[in-house]
Amino acid sequence: MAKLFIVPTPIGNLADMTFRSVEVLKEVDLILCEDTRTSGKLLKHYEIKKPLLSYHQHNEHKVVESLIERLQSGESMACITDAGTPAISDPAFLLVRACAEHDIDIETLPGATAFVPALVNSALPCDKFVFEGFLPHKKGRQTRLKFLAEETRTIVFYESPHRLVKTLKQLIEFFGEERQASVSREISKLHEETVRGNFSELIQYYDTHTLKGEIVLVVGGKSVK
Repeated sequence: MAKLFIVPTPIGNLADMTFRSVEVLKEVDLILCEDTRTSGKLLKHYEIKKPLLSYHQHNEHKVVESLIERLQSGESMACITDAGTPAISDPAFLLVRACAEHDIDIETLPGATAFVPALVNSALPCDKFVFEGFLPHKKGRQTRLKFLAEETRTIVFYESPHRLVKTLKQLIEFFGEERQASVSREISKLHEETVRGNFSELIQYYDTHTLKGEIVLVVGGKSVK
């Protein structure tokens, strides 16, 4: 039966793979993945032997139509990424939308994603929050920051290690230096770390500490007086 499965993969610790995710990957006809080498290691660990096809941000527009044709012919597929839940700052949205438009069944499995544990671990309010993903690198960046400075809900960003301090300094310009925040890195891995404080304190900390790994930056919302 034709169906697209969206399957989260571990963001660090391989033990975070769910039993159901393994079962689905063993049953589908084809597995779509960002990097066949990266995914190959995960699949080998769980003794999953299925055909792999590269599906990433550089080719997703080109291959969506052919994937829809294969699904319509009766194939079942699973879409995975190098780490985390597909479509959350990763490829998959275009394929999911195309499947919905063609009445192809879609099943999204629950599983690993970086921003949820980082948000909870931040000790900032998480009953309401905004997920921003990566900020624009250049065009529209300042406009976005100006807009978000008025946001009263907790804000979640993804950031790279080499841009974090620069981003924190820009946040001071728009949010003020006393806004509370937290930086989580290497979630579920051996050197997992969360550092909490205002922007200035975080900058001071990372001026003297090596910053490596994937980053989730959680920022408290603007206080309502």
